[in-house]
Amino acid sequence: MRQIDALKSPRFAQISTFARLPMCGEERVEAIFMGIPFDDATTYRPGARFGPMGIRDGSRLLRPYNPFQRVYPLDELSACDGGDVDVIPGHIEDTMKRIEEALVERMRSSTLFLAGGDHSITLPVLRAVHRVHGKVNLVHLDSHYDFWDTHWGKKYDHGTWLRRALEENLLNRVIQVGIRGSLFSHEDVEDSRRLGITSFNIREVKRDQERVIREINGLEGPTYISFDIDVVDPAFAPGTGTPEVGGLTSFEALEIIRSLNLNLVGFDVVEVSPPYDVSEITSMLGANLIYEAMSLKARMKHGEKGEAGD
Repeated sequence: MRQIDALKSPRFAQISTFARLPMCGEERVEAIFMGIPFDDATTYRPGARFGPMGIRDGSRLLRPYNPFQRVYPLDELSACDGGDVDVIPGHIEDTMKRIEEALVERMRSSTLFLAGGDHSITLPVLRAVHRVHGKVNLVHLDSHYDFWDTHWGKKYDHGTWLRRALEENLLNRVIQVGIRGSLFSHEDVEDSRRLGITSFNIREVKRDQERVIREINGLEGPTYISFDIDVVDPAFAPGTGTPEVGGLTSFEALEIIRSLNLNLVGFDVVEVSPPYDVSEITSMLGANLIYEAMSLKARMKHGEKGEAGD
C-alpha cells in the first residue's frame, strides 16, 4: 500500500488521509493511522475533536523517505489510514468503551498511530493495549502530570487518565518528560514519587536531554508513547487547549522521538486543537511526530539504533 505520488497528483488534491495513504482495506499491514475526535473531557479550551482532521491536512507534505532515521516508513510498514473511531459526544465513559472495542482487534495485527482528541482517550487505548500485550511501559511527554485523582469530583477527564491507568494495573514503568507550569499544590510533586513515576521536568530535559533519552532507552519490554502536544512551547505549537510557556522546541520534540530505541506497541499525539492554531503549525508538527514514530517502528524492525542528535 503506497501513498499518492505527489509528482503525479498535487498535494492539495484528493481526499485528505494521513500522509496521503490509502484507506485500510482487507490487506494485512503493520501500521495503521486512526483518529479519535473526542474533546468532551477537556477542562479549559475545547477543539481537539478537530485534531485528526487537522493532522491529516498537516501531513500532506510528508514524503516517503526519512533521512534522519534512514527509512521509508510508510512503505516498509505497509501503512494505511483506518479512519476515525465513532465517538459519542457528551458521554465520556461510553466513548471510552467504544474506543477500546474499536481498537483492540486492529492491535492484534498492527501497531496503531493515533491522533486525538483530548488526553482522556489514552486511557481506553491503554486498556486495549493491555488486552493484547499485557502490562506495558509508558513514555508520557506532557507539560502536565495528568495523574490527578478527580476534577470537580469526577474521575474521568484529560487530567486524570494516568491515575486511572495505574489503578487498573495497566502499566509497568512510567517515564514523564517535559513537566512544567504551576500546580495545584506541592503535593502534586510528591504524588509523582508515591506513584512510582520517573518524572523529568522541563529544566532537567533542557539541561541534559541525552540523559533523559538514555533513561527511556533503558526500558525493557513493550512500550507505549503518549505525546501531548502541549509539551511543546506554544511558540511552536499554539493550537492546544491548555498551553504552558517554556516548553520544548519543535526540533527538540522531533529529536527525542528520532533518538529512541524501543519495542514500540503504539503511539498517540493528543490535544492538537486546530481552532487555536496559527498557519497549521501545530497540526503539521503533530503529523511529523507520528511520521517520526512510524519511522522509529520501521527502523527497529531492522534492528537499527538511533542516536541523540543523529
